[in-house]
Amino acid sequence: MGQIILVTGGARSGKSSFAEKLALKIGGGRAAYIATAQIFDDEMNFRVEVHRSRRGDNWTTFEAPFAAEEKISVAGKNFGAILFDCVTIYISNFLCAANLDNEKILCDDLRGLIEKLIDAAKNSDAVTIFVSNEVGAGIVPENKLARRFRDLAGIANQMLAANSDKVFLTVAGLAVDIKKISEVIE
Repeated sequence: MGQIILVTGGARSGKSSFAEKLALKIGGGRAAYIATAQIFDDEMNFRVEVHRSRRGDNWTTFEAPFAAEEKISVAGKNFGAILFDCVTIYISNFLCAANLDNEKILCDDLRGLIEKLIDAAKNSDAVTIFVSNEVGAGIVPENKLARRFRDLAGIANQMLAANSDKVFLTVAGLAVDIKKISEVIE
């Protein structure tokens, strides 16, 4: 049975760098990278290139803007560690393709999407590390789409955290195992 680790934090908090190091350590120097980004503009192209430049030959990349559970299943047969980067971009892909008219259906569909990821990770032989932005600590977004994104990301992060063996919060490049702290006070 596969293990799940969630790495979360704000933008540019060091989530991906920490998760990359952790994946290579767990995977014995090799890991699978599930990339969820779709490149539509120069800004996203730059961000993707920054991530790619940090990775060397130790990584096998699987492009998965949709149906990423299938890539987790494949990668889990060949690697000891899988890095899924990132959940919030995956949610953006989902949100841009979704019917936005019904809030309940949108939330239910998102829960189904995240359950598929969790099931695939648990049924693999690998440790799957999910990277996700913590978007609930900022101001309330001014538009409806941004509020929906924030809410869906919060739902996804809670679902992943509840099913994770470890949950790391990154701040200023440092990671703290918050699930371990949470268990101490429960």
